[in-house]
Amino acid sequence: MKRELPKIGFGGAPIGGLLDAVDDAAAIQTIQSALDRGISYYDTAPYYGFGLSERRLGDAVRGHDDIVVSSKVGRLLKPGLPPNPADYGWPKPLPFHPVFDYGYDAVMRSHEDSLQRMGRDRINVLFLHDLGPLTHPDAEEEARHFKDAMSGGYRALDELRRAGDIDGFGIGVNEIDVSLRALDHGDWDVFLLAGRYTLLEQEAQAELLPACAARAVRIVVGGPFNSGILVGGSTWNYEAAPEDIRQKVAGLKAVCESHGVPLPAAALKFPLANPVVASVIPGSRTPAEFKQLMEWWNTEIPDALWSDLQTQGFIREDAPLPV
Repeated sequence: MKRELPKIGFGGAPIGGLLDAVDDAAAIQTIQSALDRGISYYDTAPYYGFGLSERRLGDAVRGHDDIVVSSKVGRLLKPGLPPNPADYGWPKPLPFHPVFDYGYDAVMRSHEDSLQRMGRDRINVLFLHDLGPLTHPDAEEEARHFKDAMSGGYRALDELRRAGDIDGFGIGVNEIDVSLRALDHGDWDVFLLAGRYTLLEQEAQAELLPACAARAVRIVVGGPFNSGILVGGSTWNYEAAPEDIRQKVAGLKAVCESHGVPLPAAALKFPLANPVVASVIPGSRTPAEFKQLMEWWNTEIPDALWSDLQTQGFIREDAPLPV
């Protein structure tokens, strides 16, 4: 992929109403705040609010042709709400329901549908969304979806890249194992890895990130706050955080506070020290949240904080530090 991604982008799940509904005005104002501050990378997906995130993003960024936009493929949206949309994480989505399909025709259609929902003539990056057993716990179903994605889905994305319709593609997941499996199935540009390489978790450094570096695959870190637990929330992996996670976060916070640094500021900067990581994409649902995000992003962090975190076992010995 020729175009370098900005170090910080805008994650589009919250403006789709993830876990808590957001009205149109607040969502649009939040995106406008990001544009005003020069944020030039925006990630979204058909799944976010069952089309709501894409529609809102498209309305807000229309006319901004110089930005980078990424979206996802792997789910088609069909008319009609599912029985309990809140069970999917979207309390007030648009009146559609998602159907998994990673095949060639579905990926091509998903790309066109996303362009229409956003009112754009170009999406820069596409990710095959939510492969792996976390989303597909049935082993046969997971194997079928993975096979479809690595054959027909990959072929569609490769055709779009060769034609110049997109700049690059990869997979967008919360899991390390499926990312490692996918690496052996093609010539990828970038993976979106949510929650698995953060100040709280660095398991991806053991094998995945070195493997990506060897294949010149960049990483976009989604969920740098681990679903909210690193910004004072109570959720981790989109569910209530267990006690061991809460204790580790308390330890991280104590070390950060001893250096006068807010924990979220350190969480934003840590992943970018790894040369494989191209961008972090935290989400915001209101202008006030985005303003706070920018304050964290611009916080000066002393080198001693990183060495203390590593010495106390919060950062892996083989993880690069932002010094």
